[in-house]
Amino acid sequence: MKTGLQAVGTGLIGLVVFGLVLFLPAWTFNYWQAWVFIAVFTLSTSVPSIYLSLKNPAALERRMHAGPTAETRTVQKIIISVALLSLPAVMIFSAFDHRFGWSPVPTAVSVIGDALVAIGLGIAMLVVIQNSYAAANITVEAGQKVISTGLYGLVRHPMYVGTLIMMVGIPLALDSWWGLVILIPGMIGLAFRILDEEKMLKQELDGYSAYTQKVHYRLVPYVW
Repeated sequence: MKTGLQAVGTGLIGLVVFGLVLFLPAWTFNYWQAWVFIAVFTLSTSVPSIYLSLKNPAALERRMHAGPTAETRTVQKIIISVALLSLPAVMIFSAFDHRFGWSPVPTAVSVIGDALVAIGLGIAMLVVIQNSYAAANITVEAGQKVISTGLYGLVRHPMYVGTLIMMVGIPLALDSWWGLVILIPGMIGLAFRILDEEKMLKQELDGYSAYTQKVHYRLVPYVW
């Protein structure tokens, strides 16, 4: 219950942050794309968090233990710092784009963007349900085993697949084509995070090297 309340508190703080990074740059509350995005994001994170708080609070706690200070590897501290700056940068830029009309997005595409955000967050939470050791930071815990079924039978990093889908959806949902360009540094950082994570897992998690021989692709089947 305590973890659930912490998740609710974090969500409320997130709403305030979203309001600041979206409506201030847009300089208007008449920004329906931002309102819909906030609603979709809140619903897509709140429902799974409530479920985990009731069914698996330990997994929810792992997901909440995030950020540069939660990482043990220097390279990951740097990557996470870049990622934490990348997402708000995309949202702020997209809000400015909406304000000045640099690259407006059709309504249908904006709705597709919201759907991508929901799908991406849904995949990330489904991964946590399938693998209770899935954490927001890179670590190997005592008793942890390799998961090779479910989404992990398709790609080695399904949580990052969800993150990538969400990242693509955000600027589209917020009425910006150019926001996709701002995502590039974050996507490069995600690739480096995966490579470094796999290096650690091969060293510290029994059976992971064999798993990489069974499931060949990291993010996209037949691509990478």
